[in-house]
Amino acid sequence: MISFSAFVKRFFSDPVAIGAGVVLLVLVLMAVLAPLIAPQNPYDPLQLDIMDSEMPPSWKPGGDDRFLLGTDAQGRGVLSTIMYGTGISLLIGVGAVIVQAVLGITLGLIAGYKGGWIDSFLMRLADIQLSLSTLMMAIIALALFQAAFDANTYADYAIIMLIMVIGIAEWPKFARTVRSSVLGEKKKEYVDAARVIGLPARRIMWGHILPNTLTPVLVISTIQVAEAIMIEASLSFLGLGMPTDRPSLGSLIRSGFEFIFSGSWWITLYPALVLIALVLSLNLLGDWLRDVLNPKLRRGED
Repeated sequence: MISFSAFVKRFFSDPVAIGAGVVLLVLVLMAVLAPLIAPQNPYDPLQLDIMDSEMPPSWKPGGDDRFLLGTDAQGRGVLSTIMYGTGISLLIGVGAVIVQAVLGITLGLIAGYKGGWIDSFLMRLADIQLSLSTLMMAIIALALFQAAFDANTYADYAIIMLIMVIGIAEWPKFARTVRSSVLGEKKKEYVDAARVIGLPARRIMWGHILPNTLTPVLVISTIQVAEAIMIEASLSFLGLGMPTDRPSLGSLIRSGFEFIFSGSWWITLYPALVLIALVLSLNLLGDWLRDVLNPKLRRGED
């Protein structure tokens, strides 16, 4: 396991990791501090004026200094909606990965340690889950949810539903990763010693084996946050994600897509650029973590 000082040294010696880390930090701070620094609250109807709709960025002819990146069809400042929308996208991405991790780590730990028919059953279940498209399963589940409840109820529970649907659909990736690590760890001497002194299986799994399997979990978590954000953006673009009055980055892109050919390109372009920057920075940091924490997988090495 790499020491903290070596970890920090490796980070500051890698320009790609520094760049990705700075971009991610800026986006996270922007989302967290949105209620304090955003020029406008896009959720407050009293701050919206339909007469301000589809205004271009402030440096374009017809722009307004109040709206640096222009406004959308509802008169909301694009910069403000991006700040709030980034927070919602991050919340759904992190929340979905927590659900994935809880399910995947638990089932992977049990499968790897117990073995036998329990391992076979859980891994076949994971294979079936992986054979199904996450996006397809999410579309079916969310379409049924929208059909079963009215628009207000859906808006209230959209974040929870997206977190649960994406989280449940992606648990096998954590389960298979943890299981493979457990299979290697349970044959080591410290596990045999724990069994000899009479420790229960539950304590051996959670207290001794699990801490030694968290390195690959950390790597996959970073990448899975990016994937969850992309899945949510895809669902929102299809109209099955966040409602337009509580937009994520995906629903912001969707809301402006129909205005691209009418000249209001900024409504879609800027949220799309932020989404690309967010996902790319998470993926680059995930790749960097993989290389640092797993020396055998470093680029250029076999």
